[in-house]
Amino acid sequence: MTQFGRLLTAMVTPFDPSTESLDIDQAKCLAAALFDSGTEGLVVSGTTGESPTLSNREKLALLEATVEVAHARGAPVIAGTTTYNTAESVELSREAARLGVDGILGTVPYYNNPPQEGLFQHFRAIASAVDLPVILYNIPSRSPRNMEASTTLRLAREVPNIIGVKEASANFKQIGEIIRDAPDGFRVWSGNDADILTIMALGGYGVVSVAAHLVGRQIEALIRAFGAGDNARAAQIHHRLMPLVDALFVTSSPIPLKYALNRVGMRVGNPRLPLVPIDPKSQAVMDAALGSVTVDLKVPVPA
Repeated sequence: MTQFGRLLTAMVTPFDPSTESLDIDQAKCLAAALFDSGTEGLVVSGTTGESPTLSNREKLALLEATVEVAHARGAPVIAGTTTYNTAESVELSREAARLGVDGILGTVPYYNNPPQEGLFQHFRAIASAVDLPVILYNIPSRSPRNMEASTTLRLAREVPNIIGVKEASANFKQIGEIIRDAPDGFRVWSGNDADILTIMALGGYGVVSVAAHLVGRQIEALIRAFGAGDNARAAQIHHRLMPLVDALFVTSSPIPLKYALNRVGMRVGNPRLPLVPIDPKSQAVMDAALGSVTVDLKVPVPA
C-alpha cells in the first residue's frame, strides 16, 4: 500500500485569469514547485482546490495532470472525489482510481447533515468501491456535522483500506482518543496548520497543509525538529509561521492563498464564484504576513 508522507499539501486549483477555465499547464507547474519546496504528496480537488465549483470532468483532468507530475517524482496524489452524494462519490472515486491516483480523501458530507450511522455507511460504501487507501476528512467548520471519534474508530477497525484521518475539528480530546484507540498503522494528519505541534504531541503523524504552498520547507523543518525531539526548535518555527497561518484564513480560504500565490509570481487566477477576489482589508493582512516570512516556493522563470 502507498505510504503517504508527513507533509501533504492541499493544492489550489489554478484558473486562467481571463476565462476562469481550468489551467492545466499551471497546475502542473504548481505541483512541481510544491514538490521542490518540501511537499511529499498532494491532495488535489479538495476544499482548498475549490472542489465544489469544479465539474467532474475538470476534477478528472486536474487529477490526471497532477498524477503525471507526482508519479515522475515517485510521489502520491490523493484525490478529493467525495461530496454529499454517496453514489456520485463512488463513481468519481472509481474514475480517479482508473487515472492512477494513489488514495482518496473522504470528506464529511456537507449540507444534508447525515447522522453518525450515515457517515459510517457513506464512507464504507466509497472505500469498498475502490482498491485504494482512503483518508477520512473531518472538518466541522465546512459541514454541519462533526464525525465523532467513535465513528472514525469504527471505520478504522471495520474497513481495511481506511488508513487515516485528516482532523480539522481542533477538538483535541476527540483527536487524542482517535490516536490512542485506533488500530496500528492508522494515521492522523492535522487539517489545520496551527495544530501541527499539538496533534503530533498527541501522537499524530503529520499535516495536510495550506501554508505549505508558501513555506513548505519551514513546515518540513518543524515536523523534522519535533520528530528529533528538538521541541524548542519546532516551537520556534511554529511561532514564526503563525502570522502567515492566521492570515491565510482572514477571509474564506483559499481567497487569501490565491492572492498570495499570485503576488509571489505563481499565477493561479482568482477564485471562482461564489468566492471572490480578496478585499482590501484582508489584502493588507496578507501583505503584512508575507512580509514576516521567507517564501520557500520557487516560481519558474518563463523560458
